[in-house]
Amino acid sequence: MSEAALAELPVRVAPSDVARAGEVLTEDALDFVAELHRRFDGRRRALLAVRVERQREFDAGALPDFRADTADIRSGDWRIGAIPADLIDRRVEITGPTDRKMVINALNSGAQAFMADFEDATAPT
Repeated sequence: MSEAALAELPVRVAPSDVARAGEVLTEDALDFVAELHRRFDGRRRALLAVRVERQREFDAGALPDFRADTADIRSGDWRIGAIPADLIDRRVEITGPTDRKMVINALNSGAQAFMADFEDATAPT
C-alpha cells in the first residue's frame, strides 16, 4: 500500500483501561499521535526493515565498523580543547550518616566537603 493510501486510512486507538487515561489521552493528544503516525509510519517501517537486514548481516558474521565517509575525520590531525579547571579536580561533597565510621571515612576520602545527614540517615533512632 502506498504512503498516500496509508495517509487516508483512519487511525483508531483502543480504549484504555488505565484509570484517568482520558485526562492524558485527550482528543487533541490522540489527533497529534495520529498525525505523527500518518506522517512518519512509512519511514519508521523502512528503518525497521533496514534494521532487520542489518541484523541478518551480523548473524551471518559481519562485524560493525565505522562509516567509510567519515574516515577523513578519524584520520585527521585534531585535538579536543583543554579540560576545564572545574573538571580537573572531581573530588566532591559526599553525604552520609553521622556515625563515627562514616565520618572517619568521609574525612579520609579526599572529598572537598562532607555533609552529614542527621535527619534521614539516623531515622528512626
